[in-house]
Amino acid sequence: MEVGRVILIGASTGGPGQIESIIKALPTLRYTTLIIAQHMASDFLGSFAKRLSGQSENRVHVIEDKMVLEARCIYVAQGVVRLEEGLGGLLFHLSAPKENRFNPDINSVFSSFSPYTKRFQILGVILTGIGDDGVQGCKELALHGARTLTQTAQSAIVDGMPARARQEVAGIEVLNTDEIKNKITEFCT
Repeated sequence: MEVGRVILIGASTGGPGQIESIIKALPTLRYTTLIIAQHMASDFLGSFAKRLSGQSENRVHVIEDKMVLEARCIYVAQGVVRLEEGLGGLLFHLSAPKENRFNPDINSVFSSFSPYTKRFQILGVILTGIGDDGVQGCKELALHGARTLTQTAQSAIVDGMPARARQEVAGIEVLNTDEIKNKITEFCT
């Protein structure tokens, strides 16, 4: 089944619980794929993906190098992820984060999808976290016509990334966690 919609979620401190809540609320994905970029040590990404898999009827994978982007899947990012055209479709390409910056690098995930906003309907979501990772990538998505969301200060466990997104991403929708969960669910259908 061909991908028609892509949801990108970036989160850091406080994100796993909020992401689990979103995953539990998801319908069966049909033409949609969801990519999660949650800052986490590489050693824990497999168990995080397994936990998400137990809470969803959708397939959950940790992204591996040269893995094909498919509909009806939830992907957990690691390292620096780039999306590129390849034989058999769009492929994820992985590299190690430079200078131990972030794992995964949310900006690289979001930015790699900005050239595909005409090919897919894309929803970029910045959740709770320290710092500004993902904000630049979210700006690129918005400039290319993707829809973007972030949390209210009150609903973010740590309001660093959402605060920066609210300040820097033109036209970003600001919603509480439950409203974001509802918008993601609506976007899938």
